Amino acid sequence: MCGIVGAVAERNITPILVEGLKRLEYRGYDSAGVAVFTQAGELQRRRRVGKVAELEQALAGEPLTGYLGIAHTRWATHGAPSERNAHPHFSGEQLAVVHNGIIENHEELRERLKGLGYVFTSDTDTETIVHLLHHKLQQLGDLTTALKAAIPELHGAYGLAVISAAQPDRILAARSGSPLVIGLGLGENFLASDQLALRQVTDRFMYLEEGDIAEIRRDSVQIWDVAGQPVQRESVQYHEGAEAADKGEYRHFMLKEIHEQPKVVQRTLEGRLGGDHVLVQAFGPQAAELFAKVRNVQIVACGTSYHAGMVARYWLEALTGIPCQIEVASEFRYRQVAVQPASLFITISQSGETADTLAALRNAKQAGYLASLTICNVGTSSLVRESDLCLLTQAGPEIGVASTKAFTTQLVSLLLLTLALGQVRGTLQAGVAAELVEELRRLPTRLGEALAMDKTVEKVAELFAEKHHTLFLGRGAQYPVAMEGALKLKEISYIHAEAYPAGELKHGPLALVDADMPVVTVAPNNELLEKLKSNLQEVRARGGELIVFADGAAGMSNGEGTQVINMPHIHDVLAPILYTVPLQLLSYYVAVLKGTDVDQPRNLAKSVTVE
Repeated sequence: MCGIVGAVAERNITPILVEGLKRLEYRGYDSAGVAVFTQAGELQRRRRVGKVAELEQALAGEPLTGYLGIAHTRWATHGAPSERNAHPHFSGEQLAVVHNGIIENHEELRERLKGLGYVFTSDTDTETIVHLLHHKLQQLGDLTTALKAAIPELHGAYGLAVISAAQPDRILAARSGSPLVIGLGLGENFLASDQLALRQVTDRFMYLEEGDIAEIRRDSVQIWDVAGQPVQRESVQYHEGAEAADKGEYRHFMLKEIHEQPKVVQRTLEGRLGGDHVLVQAFGPQAAELFAKVRNVQIVACGTSYHAGMVARYWLEALTGIPCQIEVASEFRYRQVAVQPASLFITISQSGETADTLAALRNAKQAGYLASLTICNVGTSSLVRESDLCLLTQAGPEIGVASTKAFTTQLVSLLLLTLALGQVRGTLQAGVAAELVEELRRLPTRLGEALAMDKTVEKVAELFAEKHHTLFLGRGAQYPVAMEGALKLKEISYIHAEAYPAGELKHGPLALVDADMPVVTVAPNNELLEKLKSNLQEVRARGGELIVFADGAAGMSNGEGTQVINMPHIHDVLAPILYTVPLQLLSYYVAVLKGTDVDQPRNLAKSVTVE
């Protein structure tokens, strides 16, 4: 998390920096700061704890005026929120750095730099960067050369912006695992961690790629790739249709948000993956210490978020061996709970204001849980403020009432949490973290492949035009995916839909199956596949019509009353995330055929803030 803004211009850039921070405050609000090379020829900064408004008030009392500057709004990963830990960080009076991400080898760097005579004034990993860069600058004399020399010594994830009083005509930037975008102006240029921060000053942007280093001057931009070779990055013009509050080329917000999933999943992963592991500090400064103590997990959520928690239970118990309980928040808050020893209390919410989930968290604070953690999409929400730890999803604004991209980013975040817990506790099998981190990096591409099935799913939706009931089936971690598919269909098409574990068919639901009740099934190629095939034979024997989303290697084919839609192959652990996508598309196209209000279905609200 955290937000970066930078500017080099012929006009006073301080108001631009502050406005940019306001637009990025969703990324962090623990503290904020600016560093400006002033008209007096000095590098000065202002830092304040709390929201950007606190910094803005400080600047009103002690203004900074200059043509070069960087700014930052922080979400703490190393060191508690305080003015001394706020960015920008200085080395002497000549060099300033702001940083998003986590430097994993900061302790080793800190000790080495102390040995070189550097005095540390904060608890952050970022301060090691600015002192290391200062050391390289003393040796090499040029800021760009110094940054190129320092980068190989930084292990982890980072987006960096650097300015120097000795070379006050440029901003330097570097990206590894944390996004940065350059805003292009006329006689002025800008830098930010999100183009949202710069839309008040430019509509032209250049996105840095992984490993890029950039030198940004008032009238030029130079970029070097990961191999150190000069490169040109494409300049893209921003159009109003790309705004989150605009449907753009899509008929409905829901369809737009379904198609945004590769991008928002990529954003949720950025800055949180090391070479072969998850960066535990992404969950907060005390995460590693707390995770080492966790022996049980209690998840509480509502609706779609509850389904995400159900998937996480399979992951947590199978991959880490940690017992996990999951409960609907509206039930949990009203019963006497026997709290298991050393239990981590996890809440999941898109808005962070869900009344039942928030009440459950407040009750849990008195119940003896080890700590609380929330998975949430809104950084300024009550759940985030009141939890001990947090991982913010990067879904962006979700306008459609039926949640889509919020769900998949929650699943990604919960898998990151699972791996982080397993890493700290040493309970993951050898090689599992590295394997799944690599699979997570491929996930946005796999989601894009699933979205390419759009027209196929639209055709399948025609089967539901005159139907009134649907059954969804899944086994293992696909059962909660089936539940989510049923929820989506009933939410926006008003078709009665139920989900069952496929093995439960004989225990009642089979009585409902006939030619007028389609049965939708998700069938990845895993150890439960053969049992699932047997369950599906039970449906066909009763005249039921089957729609099966299956791995291409599952050996399933079309037949009388059976339509098989082949899915891209994916690692079994990540299959729940991928198989969610065609079910979202199915519910969408059925609702369009039914002529219902897709984005604002009857009787429902986006954020349930009342009991």
